[in-house]
Amino acid sequence: MLNSDRRTSSRTNKFPFAHTYSIVAYDPETGDLGAAVQSHWFSVGSLVSWAEAGVGVIATQAIVNVSYGPNGLKLMGDGYTAQQTLDKLLEQDPQSSVRQVAMIDAAGNVAAHTGSKCIAQAGYHTGKNYSVQANMMLNDSIWGAMSEAYENSTGLLAERMLAALEAAQAAGGDVRGQQSAAILIVSGKKYEQPWEGIQMDLRVEDHPMPIQELKRLVRLQQAYTLMNAADNQIAKGHFSAATLSYEQATAYAPEVIEISFWRAVALAEIGRLDEAMPLFRNVFEQDPQWGKLLQRLPDADLFTDNPAIMKKILNLLTE
Repeated sequence: MLNSDRRTSSRTNKFPFAHTYSIVAYDPETGDLGAAVQSHWFSVGSLVSWAEAGVGVIATQAIVNVSYGPNGLKLMGDGYTAQQTLDKLLEQDPQSSVRQVAMIDAAGNVAAHTGSKCIAQAGYHTGKNYSVQANMMLNDSIWGAMSEAYENSTGLLAERMLAALEAAQAAGGDVRGQQSAAILIVSGKKYEQPWEGIQMDLRVEDHPMPIQELKRLVRLQQAYTLMNAADNQIAKGHFSAATLSYEQATAYAPEVIEISFWRAVALAEIGRLDEAMPLFRNVFEQDPQWGKLLQRLPDADLFTDNPAIMKKILNLLTE
């Protein structure tokens, strides 16, 4: 048993637990910076991952000193490298031995620290433009598995970081199991305001399979990002481009009825009504309320005001 003095010295109330595994990474092709994390702890993303566009990204975990996040971003924003920033924060922290921290600046410089008092198994691996770190793991193979998965994966930054999380779980993961996960990605471009440039900010606060749920949310965000682009294209009258964007969105999330609806609208608007009709039929079969929305679009200049076309489509509701 720990006596009360030792318990208090090792962890004060202001420092929450977030024993976990995480990755911070920089994509040199896009300039994007990101962090992804999983823990057996509620709402891990609200504690561990911090990022600012054009500045850097930080994961602060184990017995978390949350101030490493905002203070670290401030230092990197002022021109400190990731290593200089980490050194300064650790120097000012009398309990640095219980911290696990990793950060990467906008130039892709990486710095990481695992304190000597972090709960086993604990460690990290830094590679070119990334760092993986973990503590309170089932075994000591976790960070190696994460590194291998990240380096051997392809695709978008989000997909590669998710591959690292999946590899950590497959290798044994957190000794306590799973609970929450998060992913945060920002642009490498500096913006006037720190809240701008956020590419992705998704959290699974409490779930029996948080990484799988996070993967689903990432897939949906990719679909909705394409759909937002298509909506903008429709507003500008670029219906052919919008059709392609909706088609790509459908590939990501075929179960989302709204994507099918707007894809059908775009096809009908550019004269491809024969292709649009099966999509409209499928949408109306799932929810006829979409027919009411369709009738409101001409007044917003988002659909043809041709009565014959409108009638033909709405007849699907009574077939």
